[in-house]
Amino acid sequence: MKIVSKLALTAVLTAAGVLAHAGGHYVPGVEGIQAASVPPPGVYYLGYMVNYSIDELRAPGSSNSIPGSNTGTVSALANRLVYITNTQFLGANYGMETIVPVMRKSLSFNAASVSESSSGVGDIYVGPLVLGWHGSNWDAAAAAGLWFDNASSDSASAPGNGYKSTMLTGGGTYYFDAAKTWTGSALVRYEMNSTQSNSFKPGNQVSMEWGFGKSLGAVQVGLVGYDQWQTSNDTGPGATGDHAERHAIGAEVVYPLMKEAGVMLKAAYYDEYSAKGGTNPQAKGSTLRFTVVKAF
Repeated sequence: MKIVSKLALTAVLTAAGVLAHAGGHYVPGVEGIQAASVPPPGVYYLGYMVNYSIDELRAPGSSNSIPGSNTGTVSALANRLVYITNTQFLGANYGMETIVPVMRKSLSFNAASVSESSSGVGDIYVGPLVLGWHGSNWDAAAAAGLWFDNASSDSASAPGNGYKSTMLTGGGTYYFDAAKTWTGSALVRYEMNSTQSNSFKPGNQVSMEWGFGKSLGAVQVGLVGYDQWQTSNDTGPGATGDHAERHAIGAEVVYPLMKEAGVMLKAAYYDEYSAKGGTNPQAKGSTLRFTVVKAF
């Protein structure tokens, strides 16, 4: 009964952010093989088509499943535009980016009597700082930007989170052989969340995406995964010292769809093998992702 009442109290807070996982805006699993490799100077469009299937909810402060049927689907197209310049800063190519997500959420949480769906434009990200370094057998990346709270967050299935987040990024890719056919990469995103209108402030979180890849001619295949941890306490009404986390593993294939036109297709599947609730219940499920990359 305690679990059910707590879920009902915080349904709008958590369900609106299930695609954001542990409590932020960033969705882990959208980057995989060579995640920390910034492309050469130019303009790029990346379309991330993500489908996150919720199989269950984990209880607050626990890895135990909440009884009953608590499922849902979040489908999104995150439109990302990246501009990398020839300008050098600290030895890196300087760039900027923006992300405009469009999503649909369909939620059926019996424990909280939530059964609804909605669609719309999600919270927008603007990143005025992107840095990319390139060595003989390594790449490195750093970035900073802000997630806005422009989208609606007035219901469980609303596309917005209801708060802003500052996001810092850093990572690297290492090439294990001279031909650069074997790669290992890790990309870390740290989100610092602001306070919602109801005085609840989600704790900060760190997301790490990693991948090990092998080039087989034009095709690249690899093992990918993500890990996400809440790093600070929630504050405000109903907040506890419990920290959420989740972990997933999967596989990715990268294929040059139209090489002459600069179009690449990436496909990946992730299964979350572990999840733990924080102040609020946390979703656990699987992610299917397709990414179209177009270089202009």
